[in-house]
Amino acid sequence: MAGARDPLLPDLTGEVVLVTGASGGIGAGIASQFAWAGAHVVVHHHTGADAARAVVDEITEMGGSSVALQADLTSESACHDLVRRAFAWRGRLDNLVTSAGIQPVQDLATMTAEDWRRVHEANLTSAFSCTQAAAEVMAAHGGSITHIASIEGRQPAPGHAHYSAAKAALIMFARSAAVEYGPLGIRVNTVSPGLIERPGLAEDWPDGVRRWTGAVPLGRLGRPDDIGSACVFLASAAAAWITGNDLVVDGGMSARPTW
Repeated sequence: MAGARDPLLPDLTGEVVLVTGASGGIGAGIASQFAWAGAHVVVHHHTGADAARAVVDEITEMGGSSVALQADLTSESACHDLVRRAFAWRGRLDNLVTSAGIQPVQDLATMTAEDWRRVHEANLTSAFSCTQAAAEVMAAHGGSITHIASIEGRQPAPGHAHYSAAKAALIMFARSAAVEYGPLGIRVNTVSPGLIERPGLAEDWPDGVRRWTGAVPLGRLGRPDDIGSACVFLASAAAAWITGNDLVVDGGMSARPTW
């Protein structure tokens, strides 16, 4: 990125990253941090075209290079097509970060098999399809794939049986992919965020935010850029011997005793 790279981040100048679910929230924060690291950024969205355009505009205004691409990641063919288009944009694809997903709240007793499938398709199967597609284009030169999991993949929360199960499976899928794609020079990891701030969160869930900030060792909610910085690190040469790892980014909450 001409004249605007953050010197505190690893240097990814010239590399291309595809970030799924990058039209807002954590995904947008990841896209922004990759741009500050000097990478060319593909901003994926499903229905948030205007929001994705805003992320692209923000990146270009700070001197970066970005493009928005649309795809429905519940379609296997759409995942492969998205990766092909991302590769064609600059003639390379060095990094993939899968941030797309959904997090509905629903009691297990009222959950249907269709509810279960919908969450797993959005949070797990889409990552599987994108990983296969990315590995095909990275096979010649290697690359980095990072999936956004969750601390709920290790510690479940009420109303999130489908989500927690999907994130736990995503962590193990990444480890399995790391084993199989390692000989090709492709590293596969997960990042597991804790509670990340978003507009309206304190109003929507005041008790939860209060309990979190009162218990977390670092005393605050996470920010999207906290997750983005972790993803940039895993994509960089500084993490060249790290694969099959789950990097927990939760302000120390997982270190708290639960009894």
